[in-house]
Amino acid sequence: MAAYERVLVEIIDHVATATLNRPDKLNAFDPDMCEDLLEALRMLAAADAVRVIVMTGAGRAFCAGADLGVLGSQGEQLVRAGKDIALTIRNAPKPVLAAVNGPAAGGGANLALACDYRLASDQASIGQVFHKLGLGPDWGGSYFLPRLTSISKALELVWSARMVPAAEAAELGLFDRVVPQASLAAETKALAERWAGMAPLAVRKTKAALYRSLHSTLEEMLDVEIADQEVLFATPEARQLIRNR
Repeated sequence: MAAYERVLVEIIDHVATATLNRPDKLNAFDPDMCEDLLEALRMLAAADAVRVIVMTGAGRAFCAGADLGVLGSQGEQLVRAGKDIALTIRNAPKPVLAAVNGPAAGGGANLALACDYRLASDQASIGQVFHKLGLGPDWGGSYFLPRLTSISKALELVWSARMVPAAEAAELGLFDRVVPQASLAAETKALAERWAGMAPLAVRKTKAALYRSLHSTLEEMLDVEIADQEVLFATPEARQLIRNR
């Protein structure tokens, strides 16, 4: 297990787990944690041995957002770090899975939304609590929320500044699946291992294509599919899998 000061990294069988590790602060961000997380994500995104990245929190929270002890003096630094981290997750050439083990608030909520998939405990919750501090969404919230829900629902979630329980979050599309707290680790492991067992180049191209589709036409995406399939048909993995069917 590789350890930064505030993020733990473990790699087993092509699955890397990055654990936010400030449980006494509910894994709230300070500049050092942001730096550690960004460095860890960049390392894992570039590592050929890693096919899936899992992100979770130590203790009873996923991430409480900004550490209020430093928000007043270093808030702008934390916001700018959110841009780098969100883009690193989105541009990672592999799945990034959030295992939301507890409350995810503010920037912590949007860290989860930046991930490709959110598997949550039934004890988890998620909230855009920024207005409680007189602030607006950051870490990508203004981008992710309306795409996962709707403009009106995104506005309600931000204006209400409420923590949304797991079942409702799943109905809204903020969580993709909710499982019992006791099953979260096992369910996360099973899903990550399944994805890690797929052909890496196919997984990589699919992630890039689906996100590209958010700002592309049908004709453009059909051309992307043709180009991608031409490459994938020629790979040893595809040739063997097709031959063995």
